[in-house]
Amino acid sequence: MTGNLLSEISELEADSAPAGRYMAAFARGGTSALIANATSQPMVLQIDTQSLPVTVDDGGYGRSYVASPHSAYVLYAREEMDLVGMQRGRRIAKAALAVLDQALRTVRFNQAVHLDNWFLSTNLHGDWTGSNLPDCRQLLAERFPEHFLILRSLDAWSSPKLLEAARGDGWILLPARQIWIVEDLARDWRPRNNYDNDRRALARSGLIVEDMERVCPSDAERIAELYRMLYVDRYSALNPMFTARYVSLTSTLGLLSYRVARNGDGVIMAVAGMLERKGVMTPTVVGYDTSRPQSEALYRIVSFMFCSWASERGLALHGSAGAASFKRNRGARGEIEYMAVQVDHLPAYRRQVIRALAHLLERIAVPMMRQEGW
Repeated sequence: MTGNLLSEISELEADSAPAGRYMAAFARGGTSALIANATSQPMVLQIDTQSLPVTVDDGGYGRSYVASPHSAYVLYAREEMDLVGMQRGRRIAKAALAVLDQALRTVRFNQAVHLDNWFLSTNLHGDWTGSNLPDCRQLLAERFPEHFLILRSLDAWSSPKLLEAARGDGWILLPARQIWIVEDLARDWRPRNNYDNDRRALARSGLIVEDMERVCPSDAERIAELYRMLYVDRYSALNPMFTARYVSLTSTLGLLSYRVARNGDGVIMAVAGMLERKGVMTPTVVGYDTSRPQSEALYRIVSFMFCSWASERGLALHGSAGAASFKRNRGARGEIEYMAVQVDHLPAYRRQVIRALAHLLERIAVPMMRQEGW
């Protein structure tokens, strides 16, 4: 096995790969300066010819689900019941979540190391197929014998080989959410009436669309504000709270591509920040001025902005989760996404809780996701 785990700032800065430059910025300024509701220790795993970002958490609750599995499966699930207006089975679901809350606290599920974690709601794994996953597991389990090892954002569409590698290496697959994907935008999105309706909404708005080469500090502040309005204030404080420094960093590194819509005064009214890997794009930083009237159709305009960005480049769209009917009407189909958890190095009681959770989610949650469109 050839592998090396980098944690010192000088080591991270010496790694010229995207993961090294990205995680070096978190190490220099502190994770919470870039993502306000995350406190993870940033590292990079160098394995073979790859550099993979690693985040280490030793507990704590109420932080973003991008590095807190307890938040993903308990806190966000509680909020989701309100977001989707769940009525049928609500009392039973709340009771079940109370039991799960205690169980996950008991096994210290937030004592976790996330592999290939970019602090994003969707980690696109690109061309990493997981052929070296057993070596990654061995190295991380030796270094962190008390931590759960976690791989987020696995699905049979965008990362089929990595998903199978995790299954073959004995990782437990926890169903996480239903994502919405468009494999061919020219075929599945452009011919629909909603394409023309959204395009006309943008034309009527008078907004000017701009692809930003670099994001200046004032625009970074506005982009972070618009994202917060939508994903934190309106949806959930468990979504990653990207700061203006994060927006500037991802623009400078070229990790995200930003497309904005400005009004006649030059003020940004809507933004889409896109991550692209191996022919797949996902809109990672999305926001608009939620104080404006719904009649201005800013959400539809944002959707058109990132869909057209992907279409212009011949990319498939990973539309993340939520807004099921909106996305289906624009050609998307559902796919179940998984969180892979490695527990073989942990005591039996910690392993058993996660295995039981996987069984229950597969039997109960997955059918509900498919039926309800969650």
